[in-house]
Amino acid sequence: MARPQMLKLPEVLEEIGMSRAAFYRMRARGKGPRLLKLPNGQLRVRRSDLDAWLSGCEEAA
Repeated sequence: MARPQMLKLPEVLEEIGMSRAAFYRMRARGKGPRLLKLPNGQLRVRRSDLDAWLSGCEEAA
């Protein structure tokens, strides 16, 4: 079984075209894809979570 693809935050920000500050403001409002915090403090987003979040944005538009 393949492991899920994990994206670094800069990769996510580049893909969605958003600044880090705007991303954190959106997350503070309860929006945005689910983040995983690794034991070393780094953040990751599963590719499947990002794709699902983007699909939800399409439906809401």
